[in-house]
Amino acid sequence: MIVALIIACEVGFWVLLAAGLALRYLAKMPRLGAAVLLCEPLMELVLLVVTTLDLRNGAAPDWKHGLAALYIGYTVAYGHYTIKWLDGHAAHRLAGGPKPPGAGYGKARAAHEWRLWVRTVIAAAVALGLLQTAIWYVGDAGDVSSLKAWQFAALRAVGIHGLVAVGYTVRPKKAPAGQVS
Repeated sequence: MIVALIIACEVGFWVLLAAGLALRYLAKMPRLGAAVLLCEPLMELVLLVVTTLDLRNGAAPDWKHGLAALYIGYTVAYGHYTIKWLDGHAAHRLAGGPKPPGAGYGKARAAHEWRLWVRTVIAAAVALGLLQTAIWYVGDAGDVSSLKAWQFAALRAVGIHGLVAVGYTVRPKKAPAGQVS
């Protein structure tokens, strides 16, 4: 059931995002569009509650609970960023707004990658906190090795993303010929 709920939350995220942006730019109802976009965090709250109830009702902690924690961490750290990014592109394409700036090249791109890495650290911190809370909740009553494995997965993601940021810092992406960086 948790996996189905995670999938429903992901599909719901994109459906609400598309509906909110369509209301905002196509139907010219910016307040209603914003209200729809504000419903997005409710899905993650539902996922958190259902996951907690699943553990409370005696379910053995496994990969589904870990995946739910990482999904919640990701949406906390990247959800608003994704909405803002897509909103800028929708404003440009659908409402004649200015073209949103890209990640850039050189030092600007490296700085962008480090800002994304900070988001990954936040996502991992949220996931680690949720997973550790679940580990403490289950205690000695159950096998928490799966939850600990997800903690290491979150830390690996931080490390790998850090290496990407280092790569853009050490070898900055160069602007295409004829384009100013």
